[in-house]
Amino acid sequence: QVQLVESGGSMVQPGSSLRLSCVASGLTLDYYAIAWFRQAPGEEREEVACSSSTVAPTRYGDSVKGRFNLSRDSAKNAMYLQMNNLKLEDTALYSCAVDILGLCETFGDGEHYWGKGTLVTVSS
Repeated sequence: QVQLVESGGSMVQPGSSLRLSCVASGLTLDYYAIAWFRQAPGEEREEVACSSSTVAPTRYGDSVKGRFNLSRDSAKNAMYLQMNNLKLEDTALYSCAVDILGLCETFGDGEHYWGKGTLVTVSS
């Protein structure tokens, strides 16, 4: 049984940093595409960052480029999202996801799994 469990969400002030974690069980993250998505109240879910299982560079949403960084930890079978210089508009439920096909270009087309999410609130 595949499980993805996020943690690290919190309420912070603008300009702060947070690191979200997603620990996987039931599969090995190294073999698959991994991603972070977010959904703000009343908004559609959007991809924040995605990393294919290949050597292709990680892709980031335009609104987070230069501020967020997605990384993997093979030893812990985990992925992280380092978020710097947080803005009010970054407030959302952040979820990690895995796609078995292994490519960001086809993320969601194949067998994929989601975590339940962790809430990030940026407020002054």
